[in-house]
Formats: sequence, structure tokens, C-alpha cells
Amino acid sequence: MRIRIVDAFTDRPFAGNPAGVLLLDAGPFPEAGRLQRIASEVNLSETAFAHPLPPGGDADWALRWFTPATEVDLCGHATLATAHVLHTTGTASGTVRFSTRAGVLGTTAHPDGTITLDFPTAPLTPASAPPGLAEALGARPLSVHDTGEHIGDLLVELADEATVRALRPDFAGLAARSRRGIIATAAAEDPGAGYDFVSRGFFPRVGIDEDPVTGSAHTALAPFWSARFGRDDLTGLQASARSGVVRTALRGDRTLLTGSAVTVVDGELLPGL
Repeated sequence: MRIRIVDAFTDRPFAGNPAGVLLLDAGPFPEAGRLQRIASEVNLSETAFAHPLPPGGDADWALRWFTPATEVDLCGHATLATAHVLHTTGTASGTVRFSTRAGVLGTTAHPDGTITLDFPTAPLTPASAPPGLAEALGARPLSVHDTGEHIGDLLVELADEATVRALRPDFAGLAARSRRGIIATAAAEDPGAGYDFVSRGFFPRVGIDEDPVTGSAHTALAPFWSARFGRDDLTGLQASARSGVVRTALRGDRTLLTGSAVTVVDGELLPGL
């Protein structure tokens, strides 16, 4: 079984968010326990498993995502990584549709090597900060929004970019205060920096203390910041240690996420494992 590691939402290796990608033969997925064991061994934020579907249906490939601890409903960077592998290996071209837990997700490759993901826009609902959130996060929220069932995060607006970058959270405290994770965000301090807003994503509840770049979180960040800036097309910087850039385009109930990816490892899972 061939396995690749792809750095997503970056145009250079050893940045962005690495994802494991395994393209499987046609037919049903292996049992979930085996997929989870492989993802735990890979030990990245997500490992994606995909297999081709019969022609003529609503989707071209079936796709599932696993963290080291659990299967998740939606993942942006591993979807980008999977589409990148399909295109760079000549397995697919143009638009590829994936059947997932979150419905059918479209991906489109562009001549410049970037890929656009067509994801559902997260519904934002103003929420009260859970007791102890400010202490666990290490900063006082300006506002808090629930991001709905597919994302399951709390979107937390902070005072400024410097506050977001300086966060050193209590991860155990955060795990007790969200269904999936916490997205901390603020507007960019420098209008000429090449991005409109910054974010960081913390997901200790699903085995990821800090995610390097979270594509799915940008389906919530896009409507939040588009409403603030009065523009549908924005650029977000996820300010983790590895860092990555996500271009967002709000299109009503869909959000388009565009980024680059780089394959850094191409190997084999030994037979019988």
C-alpha cells in the first residue's frame, strides 16, 4: 500500500500542514480499526484514505480522514493533499469530486498548481464563552461563535494579531471546553502583509494540540471576516510554527479554499500491516 506525505497550504516543503495520503484500490474501505491504526502510526494531524468510485455517480472518489485518535467529519488540508496526489501522479485531472461524511466535496486543479476546495460554509452562531475558556486559552475573547455540527469548533475573536501569535494555551483546559477545537483569530495588523486575518487552531480533544493549518476552520473564518471587511475574497494566515496560507472566497452556503501543496515523502506500507 503506497503512502505519501504531503505538505498542504504551502508552496515549499517542511511548511504548511503535513497529511498522510493513501490511495486504495476500488471497493469498500478496509475496516475502520485498521485505518485508525495506520493513522496513529503516521501520527500527523490527519491521514486521508481514498478509493475510486464507479463512473456515473455524484462523486469520483470516496474519502475518509483520521487523526491519530479518531475519524473526523471534515478536513481541508488532507483533502487538498489527496487532490494534489491525484493530479501530480496523473490519476486525475481537472475537477475531482469526493464522497465524504460532509457530503460531496469538489476540488479543482489550476494551471499554476494551486487547488481550490469547494466546501460547505460553516453556520456561525454567537455563543457565550464557556467558563474558564479565557484562562485555558490565555487571552480574553472579544467574541465567541459556534461553528455548527460539521466543524464543531468555537471561533474565538481576540484583540489583535500579536495576542493570537503569543498564545500558549492549557490544552487540557481547552479539551474540556469544545466539541472539536478552538479557533483563535484576529485581523491582520499590517494591511500590506499579504493576508487579511490570522488564526491558530487547537484540537486537543481529537489528539492534536495545535494544528499547523486547518482548512476546515476557514469555512468559518471566511464568513466571519467577510462580514467584518465587506469583501467575499480574503487571504488567511494560520500563524503556527510551520505556518500556511489559505485564500478564501465566500459564495453563500459554499466556501472556496485555495492553496498549494508539496509532496515530501513517497513510500510503501509493508504487506500484511
